[in-house]
This record gives sequence, structure tokens and C-alpha cells, in this order.
Amino acid sequence: MTASAPHDTTSAERDPRLKRILFRSWHRGMKEMDLLLGGFVDAKIDELTEEELVELENLLNAHDQDLYSWMSGRKPLPAEWDGPLYRRIIAYHETEIAKLRQGRGIR
Repeated sequence: MTASAPHDTTSAERDPRLKRILFRSWHRGMKEMDLLLGGFVDAKIDELTEEELVELENLLNAHDQDLYSWMSGRKPLPAEWDGPLYRRIIAYHETEIAKLRQGRGIR
């Protein structure tokens, strides 16, 4: 996970929908969710399919407290929120955390 400024890709600059998604991903209300969603969207927005964009827009409508509880494993993820993009977000952050740990020599 990296705390960077919002993404400034050419596609996002041209497409109001992507701009909206980027903004909403980085302005959640909880810094933890800004980092989880904003960090993923920053890195992957140009790769997302239409179906993934729809799923992401749905996730952006969820309450931060619920999303954070699900993503941190504090509460089980309800089946209606379990989708390929959600799993991709989790896998992305697991990979990023593993890279950070490896770079620091932490297991």
C-alpha cells in the first residue's frame, strides 16, 4: 500500500466517470479506506473492465466502516458484496504488503 496523490492518467483525465471513481476512491471519509481503495484504483484503473468498473462503483457506495471490517477480516464478507473485483483488491494489497515485507526483511 502506498499513500500517493490521486492518479493522473490520461484516460482518467479524459473520462469523467473514471475521474469520479478516482476522486471517490481517495475521498472516503476514513484514511484507511482512502489507502485501500485509492491505492488500488490508482494502480489499476486503466486495466479495469466495464464489469469491474460497475462492481467498483457499487463498492464505493458501501459504508466505510463495513468495507474496512470486511477488508481487514474483522467481519465476514456478506455474499452480496463478494465479487471478482473485491477479491482482486484484496489480492493486490496482499501482494503489496508482501513486497514491503520482503524489502524490509520481514516475514
